[in-house]
Amino acid sequence: MNTKSMKALEFDKILEKLSEYAISDHTKQKLLDLSPYLNERDIKTKINETGEAVKILNQIGTPPLASMKDLEKYLELSEKGSMLVPEQLTDIGLFLNACARMKRFLKKAESLDIGIAGYGGSFQELSTLGSEIDRSIRNNSVEDTATKELKDIRRKIDQANQTIKTKLENLLRSKKEWFNESYISSRNGHYVLPVRKEYKHQVSGSVLDISSTGSTYFILPTSVMKIEEERSLLEIEESNEVRKILYTLTALVAENSASIRLNMECMEALDFIFAKAKLSIDMKATTPTINSNRYIKIKNGKHPLINPLECVPLNFSIGDGISGIVITGPNTGGKTVALKTVGLLQLMAQSGLHVPCERADLCMNNLVLCDIGDGQSITENLSTFSSHITNIINILAHSSSESLVLLDELGSGTDPAEGMGIAIAILEELINIGCLFVATTHYPEVKEYANKTKGLLNAKMAFDRESLKPLYRLEIGEAGESCALYIAKRLGLPNRMLERAYEEAYCKESNSQKNLMNSNLELILKDDSKLTQVGSNSDYPIPTVVHRIEKEKPKKQSGTRCNRFQIGDSVMVYPQKKIGIVYETANEKGEVGVQIQKKKVLVNHKRIQLKASASEMYPEDYDFSIVFDSVANRKARRKMEKGYQPDLEITYEKDSNHYN
Repeated sequence: MNTKSMKALEFDKILEKLSEYAISDHTKQKLLDLSPYLNERDIKTKINETGEAVKILNQIGTPPLASMKDLEKYLELSEKGSMLVPEQLTDIGLFLNACARMKRFLKKAESLDIGIAGYGGSFQELSTLGSEIDRSIRNNSVEDTATKELKDIRRKIDQANQTIKTKLENLLRSKKEWFNESYISSRNGHYVLPVRKEYKHQVSGSVLDISSTGSTYFILPTSVMKIEEERSLLEIEESNEVRKILYTLTALVAENSASIRLNMECMEALDFIFAKAKLSIDMKATTPTINSNRYIKIKNGKHPLINPLECVPLNFSIGDGISGIVITGPNTGGKTVALKTVGLLQLMAQSGLHVPCERADLCMNNLVLCDIGDGQSITENLSTFSSHITNIINILAHSSSESLVLLDELGSGTDPAEGMGIAIAILEELINIGCLFVATTHYPEVKEYANKTKGLLNAKMAFDRESLKPLYRLEIGEAGESCALYIAKRLGLPNRMLERAYEEAYCKESNSQKNLMNSNLELILKDDSKLTQVGSNSDYPIPTVVHRIEKEKPKKQSGTRCNRFQIGDSVMVYPQKKIGIVYETANEKGEVGVQIQKKKVLVNHKRIQLKASASEMYPEDYDFSIVFDSVANRKARRKMEKGYQPDLEITYEKDSNHYN
């Protein structure tokens, strides 16, 4: 899958949320690295496992999962012959106890007749090792009862300590004036007496420490030194016995390391599955259905990162003859959220997760590709438009009939007329590729293209015109409006300004567009190859312009866009992108007569773009009958100009149908 697209759809945030439900660090990382599966059987298996885990959580409870922190490191140390310390052995013992509890837990789950209960049989019985650790280690230290020898040694040490303390206490009581305190002190692991400086020579023994003021000497009396030496030897024996016990337990761990690792794998697998189940329960998600028939149907789906109490459910369907959906509507109306919801639910389902909706039937995709966000980059010198086009070119290069493509604000960030043309060209290319795709746009021409193109369907985001608030509800089958003029009217913009805005938006072409077209025409006329290329796409001759001839300008009919096209103008007809020539100016419906490949048709003026005006290409007295009439009609007209010809007639037929 494309990682850039998955991040744009915020799939990484879903994985971060998912990883929080895992217990072990290794499982958390595996969940963060989760990506959509490309095998239908794998997806269905993973989704089924999630559903089974949800059933267990709801009917039996939370499983006794273990964190397994540093267990692998402990196993490696044991295999190398190192000695494990009590704290490490305690962690291993806790894990073995968790495995035993998990085995019993899954035994209960067998009553639900579900597959993951079978993991219980994979856990290895390590009762001997577990019992030895429990018997020998407690509170992160070796127990006295670990061996008979250790118990005996520690008993003797306790007796020695008690003898030393008794003798020192007797001395304290008998010579109180010699001491600064009435209790025994301890220095460097030895019991000592706190002797006053002036009486230090009265107590025979070794000085182990002096107080900071120098008034107290801490002396180990000679009378207990022999017992101290015996105790020190006993402590050495104790240390040796403890090390012997720890090495023995470490060897047992090493012998069972393979079984312990197998249990760790089972525990991680269950941790992985139950993390998905916990996310499903938290999102109130449902089990999606996966199909290979290239259709998507979502009922009351919700974006998983939006508060479910605030999220408006999405109802969406594509496929079954519809390969593309074009979503239109007001800004901040929820188009992008709808786009992300479709992509995110698809990624979640293909990753074996449940999806937050009432019902979802999702299809297999080899790639989920998207272009969302402006993508501006100062370091890479990319504008919004450049970023969009760069991303879309990459998407078109990698997408196939098995892909899902999501495009936000298609054709935005540049000149509206050219952006509209690019948007239609992209949609046409996606249709040719055969993938499923969803695009958002504001261009009315794109809505019209979708309305007239097989396999495309318009959709809109609902808008409340009374409250001026978006409803965030997707309605498939009808194109939406930007609602900018309506909002401006409700907010108090004067009618004269609204009328002017409407005229500029829908009835006139801006001077900048005219200048751009004239500039493009001049560039074309300077390059004969470009002129030939343009002419080669039509069935009528385009005369080579040697020089410009001043001529009377056509009578200005109106300032509206529909009346700007004159007979002889070379135009581009969308969405078919066919070049034609105007043979008749616009009628009362705004339809312009255009001859395309010797066929005369009526085309809505909104679907026409001027390529070259007649005044720039033809001399003042150019006879357009050469272009529009047959040879027979031209001969008949010349004879009629000489006088009345009763046996002659001119036949002039046109196709009154709209150009589809």
